Amino acid sequence: MQAAHGEAANRLAATTGPPYAWGWNGRTISSRAGTDHWLRVEATPDDRAGTRLPHEGILGAEHLPDAVPRPRVHATVRWTKDGWTYDADLLTRIAQPVISPATPELLADPGLADGWWAELHQALDVLAEVPTEREAVRTLWMRRSFPLFLGIDAPDRIERVTGHGDLHWANLTGTPLTIMDWERWGSVPVGFDAGLLHAYSLRVPAIAARVRKEFADVLATPAGRVGELAALCELLQSVARGEYADIAEALMDRAEALTGRRPPVPPQR
Repeated sequence: MQAAHGEAANRLAATTGPPYAWGWNGRTISSRAGTDHWLRVEATPDDRAGTRLPHEGILGAEHLPDAVPRPRVHATVRWTKDGWTYDADLLTRIAQPVISPATPELLADPGLADGWWAELHQALDVLAEVPTEREAVRTLWMRRSFPLFLGIDAPDRIERVTGHGDLHWANLTGTPLTIMDWERWGSVPVGFDAGLLHAYSLRVPAIAARVRKEFADVLATPAGRVGELAALCELLQSVARGEYADIAEALMDRAEALTGRRPPVPPQR
């Protein structure tokens, strides 16, 4: 991955070097590129790479409204080597650090001001109205996964909005707010983003309560309950893969509070 990052720097005429920031399972690597830019490289097996469409992912996010604070894309390049496809993006460097750089989970109260919460709410409200045909959280996945990880059937009717799809504390900066990592954005169940952020806040009960309060207009609705359950289902699936063991019980407690049924204990794999 470091060699791929160097290759991307050469192709984009960027000056980079350590320290590197690593993403999920070592499949992304990023670093500063000069004073004003950030170079991110993602590796995908060739048989799963597909076509990189200009209206999807990081490229598509470039066309979102300015009211959604995010890094901007300045240049991109794609190449293949030894069975892997590499996508490199030269982005605006955001000086403000993310709230939780080591994990998506919140580990301590970050002391966010009321204005920060208002900015986040406004950004998600604007994003919700953006037209998209891409399902970031697929209905078919919900139909298969709700019985496995929540012990209930997915509802027949799922209300949708456009969302970030990966809203957690490693993708949010403090003031001024910037929302990072737009690879997954698209159509999500109403309440999914807020539900995911709430789930990742469970180790800090005061902030979990603040998320519920700030997004009560969504989470307290029947449609928002479905979206929060989809978020819990996704994380319980991750628990079954050996991730997030420290919040597994809290995730199950929250799911039980919403459904009245204790989820099956996720098998460790």
